Amino acid sequence: MDRNAWNVIETEFSPSELHHKETLFTIGNGYLATRGTFEEGYLGENATTFIHGVYDDVPVVYTELVNCPDWLQLQITIAGEVFSLAEGKVLEYTRQLDLHWGILSRYVLWRSPAGNTVKLHFERLASMADEHLLIVRCAITPIDFSGVIEVNASLNAYPDNQGVKHWELLQEGVADNSAWLHLHCLKSKIELGIATKLTCTADTDVTANLESKGNLGVQTKFIAHKGQTITLEKTVTVFTSRQVSQPEQTACQHLASFKSYSTLLAAHGAVWDELWHDCDVVIEGDFTAQLAIRYNLFQLLIAAPRHDDRVSIAAKTLSGYAYRGHVFWDTEIFIVPFLAFTQPQVAKNLLSYRYHNLDGARRKASEAGYEGAMYPWESASTGDEVTPRWVIGPDGQPVRIWCGDIELHITTDVAYGVWQYWQATGDRPWMQQQGAEIILDTAVFWGSRVEWNKERDCYEIRDVIGPDENHEHVNNNAFTNRMVQWHMETASAVLGWLQVNYPSKATELELKLNLTPQRLQHWHHIAQNLLVLHDPETGLIEQCEGFFDLIDEDLSKYNGRTTSMQAILGIEETNQRQILKQPDVLMLLYLMRQLPLKTPLANREDRALLRTNWDYYSKRTDHTYGSSLGPAIHAILACDLDRTAEAYEHFMRAALVDLKDVRGNAHEGIHAASTGGTWQAVIFGFAGVRLTETGPMVETPHLPPGWTRLNFKLNWHGQSYEFDLTSNDGITEVKVVNINSGEELSLGNEKLAETLKPAFTQLPIKGVIFDLDGVLTDTSEYHYRGWKQLADEEGIAFDRQANEAMRGLSRRDSLLHLFGGVSIPEADLQAMMARKNSYYEAFIQDLSAADLLPGVLPLLEQLHAAGIKIAIGSSSKNAHLVTGLLGIKSRIHAISDGYSVERHKPAPDVFLHAAMQLGLDPCECVVVEDAAAGAEAGLAAGMWVVGLGPVERFAAAHVIRDNLADCSWTDLLASLEATKIICLPIAVS
Repeated sequence: MDRNAWNVIETEFSPSELHHKETLFTIGNGYLATRGTFEEGYLGENATTFIHGVYDDVPVVYTELVNCPDWLQLQITIAGEVFSLAEGKVLEYTRQLDLHWGILSRYVLWRSPAGNTVKLHFERLASMADEHLLIVRCAITPIDFSGVIEVNASLNAYPDNQGVKHWELLQEGVADNSAWLHLHCLKSKIELGIATKLTCTADTDVTANLESKGNLGVQTKFIAHKGQTITLEKTVTVFTSRQVSQPEQTACQHLASFKSYSTLLAAHGAVWDELWHDCDVVIEGDFTAQLAIRYNLFQLLIAAPRHDDRVSIAAKTLSGYAYRGHVFWDTEIFIVPFLAFTQPQVAKNLLSYRYHNLDGARRKASEAGYEGAMYPWESASTGDEVTPRWVIGPDGQPVRIWCGDIELHITTDVAYGVWQYWQATGDRPWMQQQGAEIILDTAVFWGSRVEWNKERDCYEIRDVIGPDENHEHVNNNAFTNRMVQWHMETASAVLGWLQVNYPSKATELELKLNLTPQRLQHWHHIAQNLLVLHDPETGLIEQCEGFFDLIDEDLSKYNGRTTSMQAILGIEETNQRQILKQPDVLMLLYLMRQLPLKTPLANREDRALLRTNWDYYSKRTDHTYGSSLGPAIHAILACDLDRTAEAYEHFMRAALVDLKDVRGNAHEGIHAASTGGTWQAVIFGFAGVRLTETGPMVETPHLPPGWTRLNFKLNWHGQSYEFDLTSNDGITEVKVVNINSGEELSLGNEKLAETLKPAFTQLPIKGVIFDLDGVLTDTSEYHYRGWKQLADEEGIAFDRQANEAMRGLSRRDSLLHLFGGVSIPEADLQAMMARKNSYYEAFIQDLSAADLLPGVLPLLEQLHAAGIKIAIGSSSKNAHLVTGLLGIKSRIHAISDGYSVERHKPAPDVFLHAAMQLGLDPCECVVVEDAAAGAEAGLAAGMWVVGLGPVERFAAAHVIRDNLADCSWTDLLASLEATKIICLPIAVS
């Protein structure tokens, strides 16, 4: 296992996961990226390399990133048999992506059909130090034979985009141990030059061969002896006419200058070391979250153009064909914040791309009959709209796509990205040279797009699509209208800033954009009178006009589905329902919390406003199969509402979207928005970072249960700050160090506890989660009899003392304990667990209300009268059966049992799951347990814990009682309050 959470490891190749793993193992360097296909190839693979900015025209979708020549191809013939995972037998297999160094490696122990066994170790990288340089290495070791091995390192002269041809071969050539290609795109005429050479540690000749047009490669043949390792290196250089005038010559010259792999590796590693020094997020106590955040940041960093300000990051990065390499609002809203605070030069490149494409935005506005600059919903190389107007639906019929026509909020999203970069960096030169013009000319567009409604005495924006794309052709979308208000105010402020600090630039733009006093007054009038559907009495914001009149669908009816609600109901039916594809009003509240403008919709102190809208819109959102843009935002806002467990669930949904393919579409490419969204969830959600005029600060951390440390760096106005949050005994300590000056700001336990923890009486308990066996009833005798019968049948000594050692363990863990750690085949384990359970179920059939333990029924009645929610949190898989036999099922609001979670006590999962079902935060729940493992699980979940049993059984329960006899809710509540324990998540390692 990778204990340092730096490696994504695959230990078995599954052809059914071929395309998902191609996405998963994508490597790149900010100039290009290559999907994780195999060097030797595989039937049905999507061998793909995309280079930033290399687009070509195509019908329907206007233009698309072009699949470039496959540089990986390496055919290996072992004693006359071609190596392939589809042939022979794979004896051992491991593929590993080293996130720290950006190296993809693969180890295969393969036996050919003829019986020859060979060990192959592949390694590839796209150099971060030299973005035009690529390399793949292969070490070959015969295990049980000596024989001839042949290697052919070729280049694919005719790559295609899933059947669509884009390249024309212009020239090709071979010389000694190298070969090269010169191609150009059929429509855009962008040229590409690629060259390769092969070296080998064996004493053998390496020759290049051109058999026919487009079929060239570099070959070698040698005799390998048993146990001898021969290493081959295929080096590749690639350039396009976007960088140089003669890309083929430049590629060949660059290839000739290559020195050695060790030199390349050192330079490549040095860049990665520097990047991770600035960008790494350290999470201790949660291996999955640690690996996931690093994986997301890795994929973002290899897609980010570090040396080119005329390209941007597409919705699927450079890793897949979905969305054709087009750029959306994903970049400015989800990705730019991460880069602005860690790699500001790269963030500037992405925003300069929008500046260079202003003319395209102006053309779009003019063609639609408006003034100023109107950014396209989907953008490519020119800034013109490239959203397809029609696509073919699942039924084979054409479907009209309206986003390119009326999803207008992207124009303000770009301005917002510019503003956020400026706030983070204080980059005055760039702002006056490029950023100001973006904000001002897009404001000109909005000034011409709004409509005055005389009857309502206000401005409106009609016929749009907001972030929630389930609803088209809506009027007065709250997100769009409120962001336009902000845009008008910000544009006026930016012009004022220019007039004071750069008067000549202000005059230039006033003339160029016709920024007359009348126009500026119009902007002010719009900001003051643009309609936002906000009810000040209830605090509820209506997503768009008429939204509350739509059919209110209960999404819980569709639990267990594996596709989106729109796919189930259809576009029109979904449009008529209150079903959200992604947060819309909640997205607005998230962006507004970052703004300095104190208005009713920008006051982050008004938690009631957020809670009201969260309670309404979150349950109407398709979290699982709607948009991947939503979960990270929900995670942040859940933290704002002190719903840490719920925040963690949303966070993991975003963080694992590609690693675990949670939406079933990772084969289409990396979810770019999630890569940046997960970072924002950690920094602005769990860490509680807020942006102030003097810089970022930690306001209220919400570290998930189990997170013992969170460490990251932020860059603010040229100064680098390290944030270190540690959780110890439920108290979070925050240290902030200015790395440039060495100055340390430490916020100690006492002060932070005062900030984070209200008094007990201010945070009343709202739920009680009972363990079942030993707490509400005593079925331990039946369990003992079941285990005893199984043990006797298996010939294992078992008595009541042995049974006591299994208290609180799951059925599986109990069985493993029973066998003393002896390895048991999975099938046998399952069979024995089923046998034991059948014995237990037979024994408990006579259970009734009379078997409730003393004090249980009165306590349940008191809880019910007090409005306290009740749940079962048990490792048992018979919880539903037992509560039914006891006659208390009607009093139970939720049951979380052995079927509900994968990890059992002492992991906190079963209690967190129960709290989630109750709709409560962990701090609002009390766990009642009779087992040490259960008490530990409750503490790890960040809940109050009442232990039933001897004191020595419980290390840290807040209250310990012998049992529930004569134990009233009032007594328990008083005992908990008397402990004065701070109810914060307690990390259990």
